Amino acid sequence: MKPASQTLVFSPSPLSVTVGVVFVLLIAGLAWMAWRRSGYRRVTGLLEGLRVLIAAAIAITLNQPEWRELFKPESKPTLVVLRDVSRSMETQDIINAASPSSEPLARKALATPLAEAATWASLTERMEVVLQDFSSAQQPPEEGTDLNGALNQVAEKHPRLQAVVLISDGDWNSGEAPAQAATRLRMRDVPVFAVPLGSESRLPDVDLASFEVPTFAIAGKPLRVPFTIESSLPRDEAAVVELRSSTGEVITKSVVIPAMSRLQDVMVWRPEKPGELKLTLAVPKTGGERFLNNNSIEAPLSIRKEQLHVLIIESFPRWEYRYLRNALERDPGVEVNCLLFHPALGKSGSGRGYLSAMPKADALAKYDVVFLGDVGIDKGQLTLEQCDALQKLVRDQAAGLVFMPGLNGYQSTLQNTTLADLLPVVWDTAQPRGWGTSSPGKFSLTESGTRSLLTKLEDTDEASARVWQNLPGFQWYAPAIRAKAGSEVLAMHGTETNRFGRIPLIVTKTHGAGKILFMGTDGAWRWRKGVEDKYHYRFWGQVVRWMAYQRNMSQGDKMRLFYSPDRPRAGAVLTLNANVTSQTGEPLRDGTVIAQITAPSGKTSSVRLVSAGEEAWGLFSGVTTPTEPGEHRVRLTSADVGAALDTLISVQGTPREKLGQPAKPDVLREIAQLTRGKLISSTDPAEVVAAVAAMPRPEEQERRVQIWAHPIWSLLLVTLMGVFWVGRKAAGAF
Repeated sequence: MKPASQTLVFSPSPLSVTVGVVFVLLIAGLAWMAWRRSGYRRVTGLLEGLRVLIAAAIAITLNQPEWRELFKPESKPTLVVLRDVSRSMETQDIINAASPSSEPLARKALATPLAEAATWASLTERMEVVLQDFSSAQQPPEEGTDLNGALNQVAEKHPRLQAVVLISDGDWNSGEAPAQAATRLRMRDVPVFAVPLGSESRLPDVDLASFEVPTFAIAGKPLRVPFTIESSLPRDEAAVVELRSSTGEVITKSVVIPAMSRLQDVMVWRPEKPGELKLTLAVPKTGGERFLNNNSIEAPLSIRKEQLHVLIIESFPRWEYRYLRNALERDPGVEVNCLLFHPALGKSGSGRGYLSAMPKADALAKYDVVFLGDVGIDKGQLTLEQCDALQKLVRDQAAGLVFMPGLNGYQSTLQNTTLADLLPVVWDTAQPRGWGTSSPGKFSLTESGTRSLLTKLEDTDEASARVWQNLPGFQWYAPAIRAKAGSEVLAMHGTETNRFGRIPLIVTKTHGAGKILFMGTDGAWRWRKGVEDKYHYRFWGQVVRWMAYQRNMSQGDKMRLFYSPDRPRAGAVLTLNANVTSQTGEPLRDGTVIAQITAPSGKTSSVRLVSAGEEAWGLFSGVTTPTEPGEHRVRLTSADVGAALDTLISVQGTPREKLGQPAKPDVLREIAQLTRGKLISSTDPAEVVAAVAAMPRPEEQERRVQIWAHPIWSLLLVTLMGVFWVGRKAAGAF
């Protein structure tokens, strides 16, 4: 590269100049005197002249001489125009000041002219303009905004980067903090000109945030579907929420949407016929709402004929057992069998639906839920082998088990069986028969119990909590000291405590693929007082269906698929479990089971389910993490049995990129400040281009050679002094 200019420059100071001049004059005076004393000999004159030259060179060195060369760049610097194309840019919240009543413009509508080549044509002579769109590394990409990743990519790709124009709403939700990339750009002296788009305040809007439709529902049974509405309206507004099925049925509900808050409520619908359909929940335009794209949600639903199989095991026909049996027998979707030991009589109870003995392991597999009452391993009751069979039914086949201890304390004998690990509470061995009270005790719901569908006795959380407070009390409770780790307490004793806190009364947990419920009183039958079956029937009906839900998610001839949690959410781990039967009808010991999952975006992934072990024959498990909310198609296959199962899994959650959210110009302002750039409030292309054009032109590249510190200069001085010394010796000076 040929330099444009070459210059010798010095970095003097008053002291260095003064010292240098005095030093040269002093040496020159001494040289004159020496030459005169020698009679003006020629040799002496040459040596003294060399002495003055060396002194001058030393004086020059003191003033730090440098050789400077300036080079003009051979290529143009780069200007990168980054345009945000994430989903949030579709938000229509830009009001036309000239016509406030007109439809708001979308953010991307203002970004489009700023990202056109013609806009930047006037700058192409002095810099190379690169137009680039960005969003995120999500799938699909537009469902996220990664400002940090976009800025880092630009810095790595363009070595002669001079500036960046960032066109965005600032709503980043993926990747690292943008300040990290901004700091790197500042270190390279690359300013960012940020152009914020969108309104800083949210426009009046009603957003259907969630619609929690289960995987399946039962024909002829009421379906309660919770939903959430978020509002940014300035005042409370009345609205009519509409639930519409693809079969044409319409259910409406009048609600009051609170201002600047959220509403949680439930839609109740009774499907009549089995089949596959879709439910759509919609809210009409409310108040001064300006954005209507988020006023409806659609979700798939499978309607089935229900026939749940329930087994009740009890020692004596106490009141709790009698009313539970009657309630479940009146439920048309439940088939009830009872095993009543009557250990004092030496024979089991008999009658319609009664069993004469405990079912064998293969016959036990048909039961979805087992109620284990005041029963243990005493004479005439359960055996250790039967306890093992119950434990495997829960662990491997996703059945539910309900512990319902009683006054006789027989369940305390289960502590030495495999069922001890299933019990979700720590038993008080010093008081195996529990505690009785003369004054009725009350249930106290925990925070989890208030939200749980299992304990919801009314349509709203608040109304349900009031019902629990007013339920008739109980006068006996089980000897539970505390809940075990990993369990969830839904209700506690209202007044009784121990060193661990309140006494747990309703506790749930999972074991393997199944569910466990502990009911710590035997007074639920009293809930019928004054209201008949209203709450008693509803509670136990919910218990049975909640515990059998996973087991009945999806079933084929040789495969059954169930998963946990019941309502999977995007970004959370989803455990897939499959019961697989071999071609001979036995549980498959070893084999390959593959779950092929197709996300709503079309992205396909495969999960291999592995055997849960030799003891858990037929159970295969695997995990996956869905990243997208919506309907996921799952195809379960196994070459070992030559069978396949197709089903749908509805994943709850809201997209990362939500329409209608306010813009975040503060994020862009921080980026501009960190890089010493500028926040451009105007979206006029001419003003944005003018702001960038006002940047100073890149300086010429400079190369400096420090002569005073260069090895050659030092060598020259040493050589001259050596020549001077040798010359003096040769001339006979010493």
